[in-house]
Amino acid sequence: MKTPGKHPEEARRLAALETLQVLDTPAEDGLDGLTRLAQAIFDVPIALITLVDDQRQWFKSCYGLDVRETHRDISFCGHAIANDASFVIEDAASHPDFADNPLVTGYPYIRFYAGHPLRPQDAMPIGTLCLIDTRPRTFGPNQQRHLAMLAAQADELLRLHLLRVEEAEKNAEIKHLSSLLRGILESSRDPIYARSLSGRYLTANRACLNALKLDDGPLTPGTIEASTIEASTIQDHLPAPIAERLAAAEQSVIQLGEPERFILPPFNDVVFDVTISPLRDSKGEIRGTVGVAHDITSTQRQAALLQVLHQGITDYQALMSGEQLWEFLMEGLQVLTGSDYALIGEVIDVDERHALKIHAITDLSWSEESRELMVQLRNGDMTLDNPDSLLGQVFAHGETVMTNDLAERTHSGGFPHGHPDIHNYLGVPIRDGDKVIGMYAIANSPQRFDKALLDWIEPFTATCALLINFYRQQAQRENIIAELAAARDQAEKANLAKSEFLSSMSHELRTPLNAILGFAQLLTNSRKAPLNQRQQRQVHQIDKSGHHLLGLINEVLDLAKIEAGHLQLSLEPLSISSLLKDASDILAGIAENAGITLKTRPPEPDIAVFADYTRTKQVLLNLVSNAIKYNREAGTVSLYATLTDARVRITVRDTGPGITAEHQTELFEPFQRLAAEHSTIEGSGIGLAISRELIEHMQGTIGVDSTPGQGSDFWFELPLAANDATQAHRTSPHEQPTPPRQTGRRLLYIEDNPANQRLMEDIIEDLEGFTLQVVPSAEVGLELIRHSPPDLVLMDLHLPGMDGYQALDTLRRSTSNADLPVIALSANTADDDRKGGQNTGFDAYLTKPIKISRFIETLARLLP
Repeated sequence: MKTPGKHPEEARRLAALETLQVLDTPAEDGLDGLTRLAQAIFDVPIALITLVDDQRQWFKSCYGLDVRETHRDISFCGHAIANDASFVIEDAASHPDFADNPLVTGYPYIRFYAGHPLRPQDAMPIGTLCLIDTRPRTFGPNQQRHLAMLAAQADELLRLHLLRVEEAEKNAEIKHLSSLLRGILESSRDPIYARSLSGRYLTANRACLNALKLDDGPLTPGTIEASTIEASTIQDHLPAPIAERLAAAEQSVIQLGEPERFILPPFNDVVFDVTISPLRDSKGEIRGTVGVAHDITSTQRQAALLQVLHQGITDYQALMSGEQLWEFLMEGLQVLTGSDYALIGEVIDVDERHALKIHAITDLSWSEESRELMVQLRNGDMTLDNPDSLLGQVFAHGETVMTNDLAERTHSGGFPHGHPDIHNYLGVPIRDGDKVIGMYAIANSPQRFDKALLDWIEPFTATCALLINFYRQQAQRENIIAELAAARDQAEKANLAKSEFLSSMSHELRTPLNAILGFAQLLTNSRKAPLNQRQQRQVHQIDKSGHHLLGLINEVLDLAKIEAGHLQLSLEPLSISSLLKDASDILAGIAENAGITLKTRPPEPDIAVFADYTRTKQVLLNLVSNAIKYNREAGTVSLYATLTDARVRITVRDTGPGITAEHQTELFEPFQRLAAEHSTIEGSGIGLAISRELIEHMQGTIGVDSTPGQGSDFWFELPLAANDATQAHRTSPHEQPTPPRQTGRRLLYIEDNPANQRLMEDIIEDLEGFTLQVVPSAEVGLELIRHSPPDLVLMDLHLPGMDGYQALDTLRRSTSNADLPVIALSANTADDDRKGGQNTGFDAYLTKPIKISRFIETLARLLP
């Protein structure tokens, strides 16, 4: 097809655009699979294969966009087409040429764009493979190279489209060959012949003889009868299977009067697509048959190559999960080249030298010793590191090694006795940029190894580079997950051992303390043998020291319980006025005995925090007790509360000696008393550490502000409760309602982070009537939902593979689970992210770290 007035290459480009615009073939699925793969690899919401002419841009394959075409004047792809090069804009909103573009200011709100031109016919570009995101992002050289690799696959798919069109047009022409045979017989490159009803060859063109590798034959223009060739010119040169297949097809055509089309077995390394039609006279009577053979060797090889590459990329995860990827690639390499032997491996560094780790290899064993070697190579227990071998020249030096006569190669080194005969060899390095990351090798192929074969198989080499990088990324991720799991298991074992030890020690220590404190009480209160003043003083000291030791044991066990994750909290609205009054009443006598003035200033009006009553009072009593003990003589301790945003700060101020800045960071560590361990003031150094753990478990913070010589402010902050303070807790934690009970509610948590998984398991464990199931990916979660829908889904947004937004979109498009409640969990706390999550369709959007109170309220709302 040629457009008048156009440059030949421009006319060719426009013809290809016209063909691709209307063509709809099974390979269309390949283009859609490629755009989905590009979207997943680069983690962008939109991936397109575009076609661009002088007026408009339309999408041959579209993933993540509702429209199918745009005007060329506003298209980004036009720039990649015009420059015939990759085109990247990392933030269109700040780009002077694109900031006002309607595709930036309006739907689809493009911020990031990366496009690579498509040239399926090695002529002028006709379109692009492009990536689009609504957020700015960076796009480095490695990512551009990977995009170019995927664009090469798109070129192959589009080229296959055009080849199919070309073949379809040829097939249409074949139907008219019987009437045009006299004029075009000699000009045809396809083998053409005619036979009579008796089987005698009436004519055969030069292409037919060339296919048979015959040098001559009488082929003069004129009537068909004038160009007859005896059967002993043709028939004797046809292999029996081919001659029998042709004869059977001719008999069928003569009997049925309909053409028959079929593919012959390879003949002289060529594959023919043959069409046999009835040869009719002017009256319409069948006089014989006409056969036309079309050489499809190149097309078949190209289609086979494309199939291997397409399946390797699109089925990568399934092949990798079944540990079949490398065997699949090796077997595909053998089929494509007809080779008896092949291997594919990864280049790794061992002792600062390049070595080859075999991933797949054809069995070359010839003895028991060689069989054991093959097993070691296949299992990855052995690597190859000889840089001077045939393989070493490839993986160690990055050379392409090609020979069609291995026996004459002077540096081949020879093979051991019994080794299978190898007559030709091709070793090809697999590169990522300038770095050799792998190699493959083939041997004993029926075809000669040459540069044409190397160029033809280059897409396979590029795909292997892409897959090796994917493989390494997945292996690295699996190693990190394994290390995290091992660290978690080790920590759990250590915590368990510590808890068991402390529990045992508690029992062993409490038993003698029970006797010590019990007899001390008997001695003190004995009426039959009352103690004198000196003995009373001594027993009092025993009792005091015993209770101090008992308190220390309780604090150590309390800290261990918190660290082991066994702390039970009952979170509820808690009145600040009541909390300050309780603490003041309890410690008023101690302050008076120590000569310290205790002042309390409750907030007016009263306010409430969301916290555990017992544990909050424990923290406040600890801080006030410390303020009394470490104060100056006749000093003052003040208690007051202040409100900031959605949090309440409770402060304990003392007039003591103060704490230096370098010592303030050590205060909340266990067993840290600074210089107080040398004083007469009793203490364990654990109270502040316990207080920090308790406050943080209630979603709060704790700290100190101090000036040496002037005193210290110890404070902690807790979330403000939404309830009216007048209805908040004032006397006992048991007077307030606990989280709502549910019956048999099943939750599904989709999260890949082990630490977050464990946190959610602990949270749900404290709630009655709920069960939790955890899965690490959206793909697994959706499959589980399809078979066994839960009552509610908790969805992390940043997941491997399909992210939370894509998973929600898939779920909402299903007919059976479209209304399933889904809560988004994300570390993104910005208002735009929260609003975006809610607008996307999530029923709720909660930020990490999770506020347990808000989480419980959300569950109660969605599961009434």
